[in-house]
Amino acid sequence: MHPLLALALVIVAGIGVTRLSRPHLRFPALLHDLLATGALFLLLGLLIGPGLGLVDVAGLHMLEPLVALGIGWAGALFGIRLEWRMVRRISPRTWLVGATLALPVLLTTTVMAVILARALPSLAESWGHPSFPVALALGGALTTAASQQGPKLGRRNALLDTLFGAGAVVVAVALYHPHVAVRSLIFTLVGGAALGGLFAGLARWILVRDPEDAAVAAFAVVLAGAGFSYAARLSPFVVCALAAAVFMSLSPPAVRRAVVGLLTRWEHALYAVFLVVTGALLSPLSPWVLVAAPVLALIRVVVRWVTVRFGLDQVDPVWRSLPFAPPREFAQSPVRQGASAVALAAGFDLVRGAPWAVLVTILVSVMAAEAVAARTPLTVSARQAEVS
Repeated sequence: MHPLLALALVIVAGIGVTRLSRPHLRFPALLHDLLATGALFLLLGLLIGPGLGLVDVAGLHMLEPLVALGIGWAGALFGIRLEWRMVRRISPRTWLVGATLALPVLLTTTVMAVILARALPSLAESWGHPSFPVALALGGALTTAASQQGPKLGRRNALLDTLFGAGAVVVAVALYHPHVAVRSLIFTLVGGAALGGLFAGLARWILVRDPEDAAVAAFAVVLAGAGFSYAARLSPFVVCALAAAVFMSLSPPAVRRAVVGLLTRWEHALYAVFLVVTGALLSPLSPWVLVAAPVLALIRVVVRWVTVRFGLDQVDPVWRSLPFAPPREFAQSPVRQGASAVALAAGFDLVRGAPWAVLVTILVSVMAAEAVAARTPLTVSARQAEVS
C-alpha cells in the first residue's frame, strides 16, 4: 500500500474509533480501567501492520513522525501543569517528600530491570543494549503517576513523580548515545525553552488581541517540537513539555485558556492515533516481555507501600509529631499510571529506533497497575483518574 494511503488509513482508524458512539454496556470496573489504557488501539495497529500487512516496511517508517507528534502532545499536556506560578509554590519540604517517594521506585525498578535483562538473554535482546540506559528508561517511566482530580496533595505528588521519571528518561536517552550525551541534554533544554519562548512572545504581542488564534499557534509549536525532537533524536515528550511549561508561564491568561482547551480537546484522539501507529510498527518480541512487565509493576507498588509505611517518618520530622499515619494521597496516586508513562517509553524507543519493546513493557505494566489498583486500598477511585 502507498505510504500516504497507509497514513490516511491509520489516522482515520485512530480518530474514528474515538468518535464512534459506544453502546451503553455494563463492564466490570477492572475491564473498564484496562480498556482505558489504550491497549485496544495498539492491537488495532498490530492488526493493520504486522497482522494483515496493509502497510509495508517503507510505509511504516514514514509514519514515525506521527508517533513523535503523539508523544509530543502527551508531553505538552504534562507541561501545562508546570506553570511557574504553581511550581514556585511547592515548598522544599514537599520536594523532599516527593523525592523520598519517587527515588526508591526509580532505583529499585531500574536495578530489577538490569537483573531481569542479565538473567533472561532473550528479554535483553528484545529490550536492546546497552542494558543500563534501557533499564533507566524503564525505571523512569515506571516512576511516573497519572494525574487525578482528587485532593491537591495527591495531584502534586503525582506531578513530582512524573518530573523525576521524565528526568530519568532524559538521562537514559543521553546515555544511550554517550558520544553525544552533552549535546542531547543541551538541545533538549534549549530547544524546549526556545520554542516555548517563541510562542510566549507571539502571545504577548500578537495573539493577545485574538486568543482564538492561540490554538493554531500552540499546535504549530507542538508540531515543531515533535519534528525537532525526531530530527535531533531527542525525547519529544520532554521537549514539548518544556515548551508548554515556558509558554504557559509567560503567556496571558486568555491565551493559556485557549491552549489548554486545544490540548485537552484532542488528547484522546491523538493518543489513539499514536498507539495505532505504534502497533503497526511493532516487530516480534520475546514472550518474557509479558512476564517482566507485571513483575516490574508489582515491585513498583510494593516499594511505594514500604516507603510510605516506613520511610516518610525518617525524612520528614512533621510526621513523627502527628498522631496519625501519612495521608493516603502519598500512596494512592502512583498506583495508577497514564499516557505520560507510555509516551516516555515510546519516546525512548523512537530515539534509538528499537522494536518498541520498552513501550510494550510499560503498557502491559500500566495494565497490571490497574489490576493491582482494583485490589488495593492504596489507590484512588477509577472515576477520578485521568488519561494523562
